[in-house]
Amino acid sequence: MAEKKLFAAIDVGSFEISMKIFEIGAKGPKQLDHVRHRLALGSDSYNTRKISYEHMEELFRILKEFGQIMKGYNVTEYRAYGTSAFREAENTSLLLDQILNRSGIKLTVLSNSEQRFLDYKAIASNGERFQKGINGGAAIVDIGGGSIQISLFDKGQLAATQSLKLGVLRINERLRKMQPKITQLEEVLDEMIGSQLRVFKKMYMKDRTIERIILMDDYLSPVIMRQTKKDDDISLEDFLAVCGKFREMGKEEMADLLETPEENVNLLRISAAIIKRIMPEINAKLLWVPRAALCDGIVYEYLEEKKLGPAMRDFEQDIISSARALSKRYMGSRKRGEALEYLAISIFDGMSGIHGMNERHRLLLRLATILHDCGKFINMTNVGDCSYGIIMNTEIIGLSHTEREMLAYIVKFNHDDFEYYDELSAHTRFDENSYMIIAKLTAILRIANALDKSQKQKVKELKVSMHDDRLVLLLETGDDLLFEQERFSARADFFKEIFGLKPQIKRV
Repeated sequence: MAEKKLFAAIDVGSFEISMKIFEIGAKGPKQLDHVRHRLALGSDSYNTRKISYEHMEELFRILKEFGQIMKGYNVTEYRAYGTSAFREAENTSLLLDQILNRSGIKLTVLSNSEQRFLDYKAIASNGERFQKGINGGAAIVDIGGGSIQISLFDKGQLAATQSLKLGVLRINERLRKMQPKITQLEEVLDEMIGSQLRVFKKMYMKDRTIERIILMDDYLSPVIMRQTKKDDDISLEDFLAVCGKFREMGKEEMADLLETPEENVNLLRISAAIIKRIMPEINAKLLWVPRAALCDGIVYEYLEEKKLGPAMRDFEQDIISSARALSKRYMGSRKRGEALEYLAISIFDGMSGIHGMNERHRLLLRLATILHDCGKFINMTNVGDCSYGIIMNTEIIGLSHTEREMLAYIVKFNHDDFEYYDELSAHTRFDENSYMIIAKLTAILRIANALDKSQKQKVKELKVSMHDDRLVLLLETGDDLLFEQERFSARADFFKEIFGLKPQIKRV
């Protein structure tokens, strides 16, 4: 890459507004500046579901200043994201319009799974240190203002992720009303979070071994970083010793000793109490604090999309791994899912010249094959609706809310009658483009599902070719396909309606 360019990443968080300026060159991003401003937007939205006029006026001013700083650096591109404070506000659309008009900054609100995925990418940017951290079994504990995200890694792969509404600002607001003494804090927090952690452990831990916690937060992490050299782990015993000191200190003394603003002390204590509760609960003996923040994830997302440098990690495989873990939880057959995935993706790839879809849509199709009948776990006769409910109420890290809803409908319509645009748009926010993607992927999934309707994996190999107005599926099989042909014929008309091609089966 001949020229260096300047890029800005802006995080409008629940407690702080942050901007990092990066110089992007041949060796990757180099941080030039980091500007931060404390603004507790979350204290408004978590309590009243609205962000106050006073806080919005201050936000406009801060973002204007950020714009001037970007101009001074000759920044050519930026991305600005809002997180849970905006997700939980009732008037988000109005606020975003005002922010653009008053500050000139276009702000996009991240879904929880999108935000946590960017945090995960920021941690993964630590390269070999990150890989070492997850190989022995690890849990990323991402503590935000409104919630905590716990992501489990098993054998180096993302196995499960779950959001708990136990963020530090949310808890702090509850504590402010209760006004416990310092000596009561840990007991009160244990009562607040203990029951949710026990449920999480019962549902997701089972026989998994978790060697270390990887902590991502804005309050405790800087303190731990000063306690460790380089990227060393800290043991549970050493961490508990640090927490023991916190119990004896007043707010002012603690702020001075830890070199942190006094208004951060309560939030730091809450973060420490959360980690102190989680580590023994999941039998983790080590704690690692990577040098990473959401802004780092934003720049790495930008580099990925622009294909500037080698990929850090196959993040798509992490999304697939978490979907497979979800399927397993609902008693899905991995063998059946893999067979369906092979058939559906073979058809998708064979039509690449005409279907007008991209790699992201291919990923949605893969996920749909993995989760195609997860609803059977709940009700064998209402699979479509039950599958839709499972997917919509499950965190699939890396997917936006819209993508997750598209996935849920693709799986639903594999079993139920398809809803055309007028009907579907009456109760969703899909635009016509999203609707067409749902229709196309549903059509592909339906005929792929028909080719393995007996669930005996009769098709050993599939080749796809197009002839005028026909899509010919050349099947290599030594089995009788009478049942599959009957189901295929029943679904061929919908495929033809969507693509204008009549699908046909031919045996090699």
